[in-house]
Amino acid sequence: MTRKIYIAVLLSFAMMGGFVPSTLASPPQAAAKAPSLYTQLGGYDALAAVTDDFITRLATDPTLAKFFTGLNDESKKRVRQHVIDFLCNATGGPCLYLGQDMKTAHKGLHITDAEWNTSAQHLVETLNKFKVPKPQQDAVMGAIGSLKGDIVGQ
Repeated sequence: MTRKIYIAVLLSFAMMGGFVPSTLASPPQAAAKAPSLYTQLGGYDALAAVTDDFITRLATDPTLAKFFTGLNDESKKRVRQHVIDFLCNATGGPCLYLGQDMKTAHKGLHITDAEWNTSAQHLVETLNKFKVPKPQQDAVMGAIGSLKGDIVGQ
């Protein structure tokens, strides 16, 4: 994968979270009762729709478009699928994410705080567009925040 593709994938991954923090995990006795974040978010099709909107926002933002410049259609499809698989896996869904961990994947990209913040704002806008309830938005944004150190400035 080229550097630009990694940047595009990683910005998308970064903004969607890399794991479900312990605050989202249910106690063992409640695990059977509480649906996963994946289910709460609407499952695969909902994650795919959110991913499409979010990637479009990133790719058309003047400050982030540079990360998507030069991607051919096949590369764009690959980025999309990586993001969906990552989200699906990170939220407790049945998908398998085979990509790198966030720190390794972002090494050398030098993503700035400003780019991080812009991406986060686009994610909030996407979640609002799809009327994701506040508790689920908070869970997604909490997971994102915990990844910032592995992404920004690497």
